[in-house]
Amino acid sequence: MSISKIDKNTMPNHIAIIMDGNGRWARKRGLRREKGHQAGKKSVKKIIESCIELGIKYLTLYAFSTENWNRPKIEIDFLMQLLFLSLNDEFENLNKNNIKFDTIGNLERLPKKISNYLEKVKLETNENSTLTLTLALSYGSRNELIDAMKEISLKVKNNIISSKNIDETVINNHLYTRNLPDVDLLIRTSGEKRISNFLLWQIAYSELYFTEKLWPDFEKKDLYKALISYQNRERRFGKTSDQIK
Repeated sequence: MSISKIDKNTMPNHIAIIMDGNGRWARKRGLRREKGHQAGKKSVKKIIESCIELGIKYLTLYAFSTENWNRPKIEIDFLMQLLFLSLNDEFENLNKNNIKFDTIGNLERLPKKISNYLEKVKLETNENSTLTLTLALSYGSRNELIDAMKEISLKVKNNIISSKNIDETVINNHLYTRNLPDVDLLIRTSGEKRISNFLLWQIAYSELYFTEKLWPDFEKKDLYKALISYQNRERRFGKTSDQIK
């Protein structure tokens, strides 16, 4: 699949990816799950590079869900260490490539060493503007919505917000993603066809793309396929085909 087949005038502004299949990739090769996560790190780098080449402005990656805390402690510890080392290794490249780094999720559950380093990277890349790379860490969309409702309810109680004025904008402004546009294209690897509690509010009008490829096998050409599929769809947002012509 060639990049030349992609229409750069109709690119999605915001791509979100559920990076699934690291464990299965390792199991198919008789390897430990940790090897799958290490292989998946290489795919992350390739896709970030590709998004920059294509001029995509926002990329959000589902790196660690609230449900992932139920995994064996040894795997969680490995993932936290891999996250720290990966960011440390790529920190210079973030600035070199003008990438703004951000996170969404309940970072209070992360080890203090990790959360402190995440804040450092966010602060030192805050002025970058070519691509906003957001990692969803300790993230669950239902938790996000609950937190937003609690915050809005408290403001209503304290007469900061009137209940009559609660609309989509008010809710958007209380989500973890308040600084991000809605998702245009959601990609999930590994053949699974579900959303898994990821950006439930933000993908209301997203195009969904599912691929059998396991995340460590997901390459630039696979992203191109997803983009061509996206560009061949008609996004109507509730209107008829005639209305959007």
